[in-house]
Amino acid sequence: MLVLNIVLLLVTIGFLCWLVFTLAVFALPLLVGVTAGLWAYETGTGPVGGFLVGTAAAWAVAIVGQLLFAFARPLWVRVIVAGLFAGPAAVAGYAATLGIARLAIPSETWQMAVAFIGALAVGITALFRMAGVTPPDPRTEMASEA
Repeated sequence: MLVLNIVLLLVTIGFLCWLVFTLAVFALPLLVGVTAGLWAYETGTGPVGGFLVGTAAAWAVAIVGQLLFAFARPLWVRVIVAGLFAGPAAVAGYAATLGIARLAIPSETWQMAVAFIGALAVGITALFRMAGVTPPDPRTEMASEA
């Protein structure tokens, strides 16, 4: 029974890590969507209206952010957009990694160390996922063909 518990714990930790890395880019849209949905609910739209407003706001932030990152040519705009998406992802990664580390690591110091490493890894993953959206620059393609 003890071996089964250890195996299930490792499978659960692996699944949660995969989930955090997969959904890291969507931390900012989720934050905006929840905030907008709660605001709409508090102003009297009801639960369905709050859900619809939150969903629309989350989709709008996700689409606008990815389009800005993909088509903006100035580097400073892309850095700002990437930072806006990677910041909440790193915070979410820290919280998720700390929760997972508390399941497996007894020392509080090591829990924090692992949580900081997890935050860094999730933030970098969010940056790379945002960078994967960018189309190739036609000027560099033409230069490599010549």
